[in-house]
Amino acid sequence: MPKNQTDTAMFSYQPYGRALDIEIFRVSELRQRTSASEIRTPHRYDFHMLVCVTHGEVTQWVDFLPVPCAPGSLLVLRPGQVHRLGDSQEWEGWMVLFRSEFLPSDAQTIADLLPVLGLDQLPEHMVLAPVDSDATQEAIVRMRQDATRTALPKDTHALLRYQLCALLLRLCILQDQKTVTQTAGSQGLQRFVRFRRLVEQNYAGWHKVATYADALGCTEKSLTRSAQKASGHNAKSVIAARITLEAKRLLAHTDRPIYLIAEALGFVEATNFAKFFKRETGVTPAGFREGYKA
Repeated sequence: MPKNQTDTAMFSYQPYGRALDIEIFRVSELRQRTSASEIRTPHRYDFHMLVCVTHGEVTQWVDFLPVPCAPGSLLVLRPGQVHRLGDSQEWEGWMVLFRSEFLPSDAQTIADLLPVLGLDQLPEHMVLAPVDSDATQEAIVRMRQDATRTALPKDTHALLRYQLCALLLRLCILQDQKTVTQTAGSQGLQRFVRFRRLVEQNYAGWHKVATYADALGCTEKSLTRSAQKASGHNAKSVIAARITLEAKRLLAHTDRPIYLIAEALGFVEATNFAKFFKRETGVTPAGFREGYKA
């Protein structure tokens, strides 16, 4: 973990201690090497993080929303997300940090031994059954032990890379099983899953429901119906929520001028962005930024 933190900068990966491309430690160890105020501060990461709660309860915050966590909770945080560990000191867990480059790319996979891992299919908050939580903790503990072995760095990195892939593959399988159960016989839910994936990839350029409907080969009405049934929100609201989330991230954790944020999110005029943001949040972009800093 980095020692110096600011509210306006991305939180870069800087391993504490041994220079590896992955770092595994307990939350209690983090408390010993940094201040309580730094732990309570929200940060935006440029790396991946897993947070596995093993004891106690805590409300963490992900992208400005509270996430109640208890034993069995696993947070899967991605680069660009905003996260706060919460105020409670009465909980324990494991944290695993790694950069995107540590995972294998399409060109680096070796048959079925090192699969391409679709981390985008994992939700931000997984609630694991006791047997799956135990297996996850055992895998993390083994990685922690192997990270401290006296071995050549290249050998240690190779071992930890395979172990991380195995852990993530286990989580992907668990999520696939859940998704198959939920989407079995539901064409609308499958369409919504594809829609959400497209929104994540194109929210900065595609603002209209019609664009997504064309890409999915369906009508706007059927897409809106699928979104409403699956999430309780219509398709237009799903798109607007993703744009708003990214706007909040950029306003809270960068010093970028508002007109540049508007441009990055696909708005031709900053005034249109300001009207959109106020309609969605009730405050202006400048007001949100000032309130967050305060």
